[in-house]
Amino acid sequence: MLHRVNRLAACLALAGCANLAHAAGFALIEQNASGLGNAYAGQAAAAADASTIFFNPAGMTYLPDRQVVLVGHLIKPEARFSGTVSPDIGGGNGGDAGGLALVPNAYFAFRLTPDVHLGLGVNAPFGLKTEYDSTWAGRTQAIKSELKTVNLNPSIAWKASESLSLGAGLSIQYAEATLSNSANGAGIATVHGDDYGWGFNLGLLWQPSAATRVGVAYRSEVEQKLKGGVDFSVATIANGPVTADITLPDSASLSLFHELSPKWDLLADVTWTGWSDFDELRIVRNGGVGLGLTEENWSDNYRYSLGANYHLSDRVILRGGVAFDETPVSDAFRTARIPDGDHTWIALGAQYKLSPHSAIDVGYTHLFIKNARINKTEYSYLPPQPNPPTPVTLSGTYEASVDILSAQFTLNF
Repeated sequence: MLHRVNRLAACLALAGCANLAHAAGFALIEQNASGLGNAYAGQAAAAADASTIFFNPAGMTYLPDRQVVLVGHLIKPEARFSGTVSPDIGGGNGGDAGGLALVPNAYFAFRLTPDVHLGLGVNAPFGLKTEYDSTWAGRTQAIKSELKTVNLNPSIAWKASESLSLGAGLSIQYAEATLSNSANGAGIATVHGDDYGWGFNLGLLWQPSAATRVGVAYRSEVEQKLKGGVDFSVATIANGPVTADITLPDSASLSLFHELSPKWDLLADVTWTGWSDFDELRIVRNGGVGLGLTEENWSDNYRYSLGANYHLSDRVILRGGVAFDETPVSDAFRTARIPDGDHTWIALGAQYKLSPHSAIDVGYTHLFIKNARINKTEYSYLPPQPNPPTPVTLSGTYEASVDILSAQFTLNF
């Protein structure tokens, strides 16, 4: 039983299971609707609205005196496993492990002095939810996995010269994780934990000409020490407190915004994310007793995107974009909780100006996710619970895709 507790606790920091719904790994890039239509190309240089607080706080120097942005995203991943489990413990392939989720963002920016702007962003930089059928064949490895994060991002921007702006922000981040899987005779095991962490973001925005902006942005790591417990629905004697340290990765972006003509804008972006920090997962009980060690061995990854805007009229902007997002997960270390593959984005969007002071943005994207192989072995106490526990191997392929629909309201006042 203790071995099973160790394995379950070791899954705590893997609450990024929602990776199928957004950027590769378990980051959420969905921070506005105005950028979704461009597949988030050029977001560190676009400075289109107050959501630049997240992508590059230096962009606030290009905004009106006061601006509020409210955003909502409907994210629907689909992930279906096909394959085998050895030994055969019965059950199906789990159904669609994806689930519909609503992810909100909000931003406020205002001019403090002619050259200084302040802002505040509220967003969710990581997480979502996946859930398999409770009786599926891989139930000893995963059933439900959920991560919720809330990030407060107070920021400042300074217009250092006519061509150069600098920005910085503080990230105050709350994370809450819950996951479950079958422990057979011990019932359903649920692991839960939460914590607060902090980090920062920096940005530089350079305008070499009236038609061109170049943005460079960096978001720091956030250290989280999730504190919680493991609970069994039947064998409650095994319940107890656990902790898990996890480093949410840093990232850096290089973006371009270029006005090709009065009608056309070009946007481009390269973003690096430091997923290699996620090389292992070490779990302990209160008091420092080691419970388990899981090798992850993720790799740093890159995201490449290209987009364009067409100014149909003074009130209407049409958007399009494509992106390619490498997965940080190799075939050798893929799990049922994170069955990630390379992502290819196709995106469309539009803006309609309701008045000189307000606008509505909408965006839609479809993510094609490369089929991902899995061959994962974990240990479980199978009836009649032999000692030592039995290795259970999940082997097969994941087919996945994601649809995202976003809407945004922007008000200048």
